[in-house]
Amino acid sequence: MGDLVRDAMVSDPLRLEASASAQEAGAELAEPSVRAILVCADGQLVGVVTRKTLVREVVAAGRDPRTTPLGEIAEVPHFTLEGAAQLDVAFRELEERDLERVPVTEGGRLVGVLSRTAVQRRLYEDALPDEPVESAP
Repeated sequence: MGDLVRDAMVSDPLRLEASASAQEAGAELAEPSVRAILVCADGQLVGVVTRKTLVREVVAAGRDPRTTPLGEIAEVPHFTLEGAAQLDVAFRELEERDLERVPVTEGGRLVGVLSRTAVQRRLYEDALPDEPVESAP
C-alpha cells in the first residue's frame, strides 16, 4: 500500500467563507502567487473563485464587489480528491485531467490541496533506492 493523498497535500489552503465579499477575494487574488480561493460554508467546500470568476460574475455583471458574497459566485469544483485516495492513483487523475491543483476533501469538508508538483516530488522520492551501506574495511 502506497502513500495517500493526505500524506502529500498542503493541509492549510487559502480559503474564505461563503459569506465573505468578492472584494475580499479580489484582495487575495491580487497576490501573483494566489491563483484561486477555495470557498467554504462551515468547513464544507462549496466552490472556487478565480480572477476570471470575479471578472465574469462581478465586474462584467455590474455587481458591487463589496456586497457580493462569494457563495453566490463560487464555481463548483470540477474535480476533488478524497484524502484517503492512493497517491499514485491521484497523480494519474491529475495528469489525465491536466490539473495543477485539486481541493482535497474528507466527507465534503475541505482538508487540503494537492498539487501535481508535490505529488511528482513525493513519488520520485519514494522511487529512489535506499542508499547502500558501506562496510568498514
